[in-house]
Amino acid sequence: LYTIKFEIMDRAIDVSKSKWGDETFEARFKHFVRLTDPRNCLKTNIQLEEARHIVQKFKKDGVLPGGGSEALWNAKYVHDSAFHPETGDKQNLMGRMSFQVPGGMVLTGMLLAFYKKPLEIFLAQWLTQSFNAMVNYTNRSGDKPLSTKVILSAYITATSLATATSIVLNKLFSSRVPPLVGRFVPYVSVAVANMFNIPCMRSQEMIDGVVIVDEEGNKLGNSVIAAKRSIASVTFSRCCMATPMLITPVVMQWIEKNVSFMKNAGKVKSCAMQTVIAGLFMLPAIPAGCALFAQQQSISVDKLEDDLRTKILERDSSIKTVYYNKGL
Repeated sequence: LYTIKFEIMDRAIDVSKSKWGDETFEARFKHFVRLTDPRNCLKTNIQLEEARHIVQKFKKDGVLPGGGSEALWNAKYVHDSAFHPETGDKQNLMGRMSFQVPGGMVLTGMLLAFYKKPLEIFLAQWLTQSFNAMVNYTNRSGDKPLSTKVILSAYITATSLATATSIVLNKLFSSRVPPLVGRFVPYVSVAVANMFNIPCMRSQEMIDGVVIVDEEGNKLGNSVIAAKRSIASVTFSRCCMATPMLITPVVMQWIEKNVSFMKNAGKVKSCAMQTVIAGLFMLPAIPAGCALFAQQQSISVDKLEDDLRTKILERDSSIKTVYYNKGL
């Protein structure tokens, strides 16, 4: 299967981290541009397995592939786009962050075009929240498998609450505000729905906590406090990622007034145009939203649960700060 040529040793590269580091927003943005690149969705299983083979061989032996360090980084980002960072499992295609633009642009187009009739709202929001639930589950933090019962319960709760919230908001505001403002209601609905969807799909983290590690990556325990911080930051990031839903209606209104073939356009044509517009804005919005917070978050030992703090200090009293993966 593998016909990859390997060459010189190089242990200076750390493929478990970003190529650019994560100290600044710019560095994180560059990292997520590569990670969320929609072209990663087109990689075949063979290409994904080759990328995993390259990354694993480098981690084990420190050997670069024949293309040198750049080939290694390319393999790292192909690998990271498809495999969970903690479990190592291959992720569902629709749940990968690289599928956010193609999947999100279609759903955004639907939400913005079909936002007046209750049945249209229900179908568009149910599809959107089902997609979001898949993304939230796929990109959760932690390495513990969840039972089918827990997954189904979280999915039903998340989609039901999120969809009901969206329908109520649409009914309350869409008919009482100017047409342009009415087009913003789907964004508000999705933002509020995310506040239900993300905690529901990651509810197990608030029971078991997320893994806490030291600077060397050694596991120290699990923290619910860190889990709550993770979910809060991811919820805010997701709301920011959805901002193309605020820009697209403004652009669409201008197009409808100034582009002849879009005047009096039907819902299907309007949906298609808004899908394209949303996709163009999502290309930078998705990595920007992901880059708002560092992937590997730090927390002071003093702010952890009492029992976990005691356990850590008994192990090594010099540890002041610990780390956890916030998920996406």
